[in-house]
Amino acid sequence: MSTRVEERKESREGLKAALSRQPVVAAVDLGASKVTCFIMKPDGVRRGDRTLTAAGVGYVQSRGVRGGAIINLDEASDAIAQAVERAENVAGVQVQGVTVATAGGQLASHRVAGRVSLGARPISDGDLVRAIHQALSQIKIPGRRAAHILPVAWSVDGQGSIRDPRAMFGRALGVELLVVTVSEAVYQTLGACVERAHLQFEGVVAAPFVSALAALEEDEMDLGAVCIDMGGGSTSAAVFSGGSLVHVETLSVGGGHVTADIARGLSTSVAGAERIKTLHGSAIASANEDREMIEAPPRGDDPGAGPVIAPRSLLKGIIAPRVEETLELLRDRLKEPGAGLVLTGGASQLAGVREVAVRVFDRPVRLGRPRRVPHLADAASGPAFCAAAGVLQRAAFGPREAVSAKALASAKLRREPLDPRANPVAKAAAWLRENL
Repeated sequence: MSTRVEERKESREGLKAALSRQPVVAAVDLGASKVTCFIMKPDGVRRGDRTLTAAGVGYVQSRGVRGGAIINLDEASDAIAQAVERAENVAGVQVQGVTVATAGGQLASHRVAGRVSLGARPISDGDLVRAIHQALSQIKIPGRRAAHILPVAWSVDGQGSIRDPRAMFGRALGVELLVVTVSEAVYQTLGACVERAHLQFEGVVAAPFVSALAALEEDEMDLGAVCIDMGGGSTSAAVFSGGSLVHVETLSVGGGHVTADIARGLSTSVAGAERIKTLHGSAIASANEDREMIEAPPRGDDPGAGPVIAPRSLLKGIIAPRVEETLELLRDRLKEPGAGLVLTGGASQLAGVREVAVRVFDRPVRLGRPRRVPHLADAASGPAFCAAAGVLQRAAFGPREAVSAKALASAKLRREPLDPRANPVAKAAAWLRENL
């Protein structure tokens, strides 16, 4: 363990009380290619134009993560500690806890509905809680943990599409919820990883959801849009309609798989394949690519081996099928494709990906950036940084979730009147009933 991490442990013990009073938001995007930390101070929220200022940004090459899953706890926790330390040094503050954005953990979404009778009085928060609890009581997802419980729409006496029914009158209140879940085992592993970096674990958020919050315009969310987050280890999507998240989908295929295909196809190293992909890679044909030759380092350390030389058309022939297959798989899985498509994530920056997406989805496509954080340095303002920026935006502007992230994270630690074998969503519902 590094000296810096040891110092972090000692200073956290000594400053625990002071730090707990410091309302600093820290987001960690734990990806297969990089680990990013964004820090926001309380004065970083400007409600007038709904923009944010990130006080500190830090990122390092990812270690111990493959395909959206942690494969080495020590390496992953060290990468988190380094990314957080870099952001802390820029921000001039020390953070106590972090929220982790991930596309791993077999992300899935579930729609449930609840309906309760009302009395002859205005609808109150208590009525909302009863409707939410009634909906949650129907869901059974053993071995999974709720990351988000979001109202899709409310209805009063059958009249739907109501954003906030409080103070209205009626005989029946209905709610439709979207419950986004991750594997309980992955959730616990993420928590252990963060705590090993001597940080408090403040919960998990779905990377495609927060990437969409950072990249989509409000009218896109209203009219319908799909935000596709193309990471190194996975490709995930968040579908919005009527201003709400309505579906989440994920595939365990990402930019790293394209790199591995290039390394195999050209008999070069993974590092060499990544460099070639960045410098010369494209998912669509270009002029003169048959005559244009590219050079790749050979595999191994044989000093007599010359570089691998191949036409650029061969590189395109490796990249294009993988990109097309990934987007086609995602298209076939999406139940409610939106009107527009926005690409985020590091792998979306590969030349030609947008054009392939236009062809596969047959709709307009644009590249998304963290639009609410206008003062980011160029190196941290691209599509690869949407997830970390989106965590800050969610903390500042919502959307309001039916059950708070803190309640979901601590549901197991509270009183448990339910059967101890009950799933975490049921426990969250019990916490909601008792504490709101």
